Amino acid sequence: MNYNELVSNQKAFFESGATLSLNFRVRILKQLKNGIMKMEDEIANVMKEDLGKSNFECFMSEIGLTLSEASYMIKHLKAFSKDKRVHTPLTNFASKSYVKKVPYGSVLIMSPWNYPFLLTMEPLIDALSAGNTCIIKPSNYSPNTSMVIKKLIKSIFPPEHVEVITGGRNENSELLNQKFDYIFFTGSKEVGKIVMKKASENLTPVTLELGEKSPCIVDETANIPLTARRIVFGKFLNCGQTCVAPDYILCHKEIKEKLIECIKNETIKQYGENPLLDPDYGKIINEKHFGRILGLIDKNKVAFGGKNNPDALKIEPTVIDNVSFGDPIMQEEIFGPVLPVLTYNNLKEAVASINKMPHPLALYIFSRSKENISYVTSRCRFGGGCINDTIIHLATSYMGFGGTGESGMGSYHGKNGFDTFSHSTSIVDKKNWIDLSMRYRPFTEINKKIVKMLLK
Repeated sequence: MNYNELVSNQKAFFESGATLSLNFRVRILKQLKNGIMKMEDEIANVMKEDLGKSNFECFMSEIGLTLSEASYMIKHLKAFSKDKRVHTPLTNFASKSYVKKVPYGSVLIMSPWNYPFLLTMEPLIDALSAGNTCIIKPSNYSPNTSMVIKKLIKSIFPPEHVEVITGGRNENSELLNQKFDYIFFTGSKEVGKIVMKKASENLTPVTLELGEKSPCIVDETANIPLTARRIVFGKFLNCGQTCVAPDYILCHKEIKEKLIECIKNETIKQYGENPLLDPDYGKIINEKHFGRILGLIDKNKVAFGGKNNPDALKIEPTVIDNVSFGDPIMQEEIFGPVLPVLTYNNLKEAVASINKMPHPLALYIFSRSKENISYVTSRCRFGGGCINDTIIHLATSYMGFGGTGESGMGSYHGKNGFDTFSHSTSIVDKKNWIDLSMRYRPFTEINKKIVKMLLK
């Protein structure tokens, strides 16, 4: 495919003004939503092939959230698109000032394999809501889902509006050599650096949704059984292959044993005595990542779990005890069903340990102490998170989702997503019925006094 021609065609389609109409945007969002609902079973089936997800988990964590974002945008798009009137200083009399949301133009969306449908379609919905044209590049690691996404998009959009490019590194490289108006990337920090470097050559703005090690703090006041239940849900969903999964537990030393026991009991309750035999328990995406995750497990420190099935690429939920920040498992994001447990003596020490590491995409604290919660959430820098729960902060269109520092830049979901894919154009509309002379030469003494008075 000639990528230069494709991008040129999309730019021409955008310049025609076809995407600017509010009615047009709402109509295509409705068509996309209806198309997803019609293909719901097919989408779930291919994600079962790629990641082993059950149909319900697929709907709960991917299809359902995508439909929710589409519905939210359809409902609120008119309000988001309105010009926003702002105060006009007296120095600009007589005029009005407002901010106009203008789409960037041609957008590249590069999505990952761990939530291959959700993390492709949500940014697409936001970009289309803002009035852009889009080229989608899904991950090569989830090929079955990528092909269904391509089928879905082709059934609704002409290629000059939205196109899907499948393939691997060569295709990624060729696309990044094109001049887009905006790039939205979700994936690893290493690839994110490449994307940002290539974008800088054309001064193209970017959003990077990355990762890092998301801590889960459990203090001595927490409701331990409920804490364990919610940690097990957030950590082992999608076999731990979630960018905002709790990467490690940092708990008060006095509650560690009880917490580990409750996590063990809750894991058995949610996944059974032998998760490797559960057809609804997912798998690691490929052999490369399967081997990488196994290499992080110190068998001498396994509190429970640890079994695996290399033929099925499955690793059972595993908890690692007696871990320090210097252990190999703490040197990289785990991105798998392995949960190390570390302890602290006091909360100040815990926060200091977290702040020595790259800023995480998410942070979780389980506590009944308002003072402890305030201390952690005000002293730690992180993308987003939960108090007394895990990962659910991303399941809403009413707040933005994104990282900070090494975990990314920019955000999306709901209005944040609309704003991400729009440029805020500041406009002063000056009236013609009066023209004050004070700003024009020659600068008289009276005019100087008036200007000084107005600007102070």
